[in-house]
Amino acid sequence: MAGGGGAGEKAPIIIKKVNKGGDAHHGGAWKVAYADFVTAMMAFFLLLWLLNVTTSEQKMGIADYFAPASASKQESGSGGILGGRTMSVPGSQMNASSPETIEVPTPGPPATGKGDGDADGEKDEAKQFDKLGGKHAIDANRDGKVDEKELQEALAKHEAQQFEKAATELRQAIQQVPELQSLAQNLVIDQTREGLRIQLVDQEGYSMFPGGSAKMFPQTAQLLALVSQAVGKLPNKLSISGHTDSTPYAPGSSYGNWELSTDRANASRRALEAAGVDSGRIETVVGKADKEHLFPNDPRSPRNRRISIVLLREQNAAAPAAAPAPAQAAPLPGSLPTIPAPPVPGPATSR
Repeated sequence: MAGGGGAGEKAPIIIKKVNKGGDAHHGGAWKVAYADFVTAMMAFFLLLWLLNVTTSEQKMGIADYFAPASASKQESGSGGILGGRTMSVPGSQMNASSPETIEVPTPGPPATGKGDGDADGEKDEAKQFDKLGGKHAIDANRDGKVDEKELQEALAKHEAQQFEKAATELRQAIQQVPELQSLAQNLVIDQTREGLRIQLVDQEGYSMFPGGSAKMFPQTAQLLALVSQAVGKLPNKLSISGHTDSTPYAPGSSYGNWELSTDRANASRRALEAAGVDSGRIETVVGKADKEHLFPNDPRSPRNRRISIVLLREQNAAAPAAAPAPAQAAPLPGSLPTIPAPPVPGPATSR
């Protein structure tokens, strides 16, 4: 059987080979772009590192090195480049980092026989001098161009403005605290010859301290904290005094109004220092008992019980201690009369 023998033969395996062409050449331009990107990133991070390790002085020196030098382009009349002029004219800056200098005119002593134009010029200079104020006015007087009287008047005016600003801020601060708004009537602020006087006065039905005690109420401590914030912005010294009414203690008692007024003044000092007032600013802490009434015609009035905090004027604080005491001057308009206190029996002051 011819068909049976062919069934055992294997089918041939046919392998077809296809020749494929190679890929087209892409070029190496992308390598150049990638290298530029890596270089830029390296420069960026190097700049960040340099900004981190260099100091402010080194940065200022680098800025000065690359700053272009200014040159005058003005034509001279003498044939030279600058024509006898200097490059550092008033108000010019060599570079952005150099400070600008500005001359501030100061008024000279008043002169007679000048016209209206000269008088207006003196007024403008006086306004410039008033703007100096404080320590700047003292620096302006070093060249001797400012009269001593004008200097003292400018300092006094500047100090009065600072006192008024502190008083306004204190009144506004009390109104912003709801639990202290009712105590606004207990606060009496005025300016005296000594300085800015801030008084915490008792009222009928409400006291700053319990009767016969130097331990203040919490509201009193809050009020003194606001006072410390107002006076803390000024460098002036502080004087604290305690006052009582004329209600006497029991006969034979070893504790009286002198001790009570002193203890209350000292408690106020501790409250001010706890609120941030530097202890070195406290000039005096005095207990005056019932010798300086707020209402002399009503010595037992609760309004005579008070704590007086005086922000002393710098001129008064700088006066020599050995100088003779001047005669008592008339009180300022709107201020209360001051009654001199007699010698205190026993320790009535604390410094």
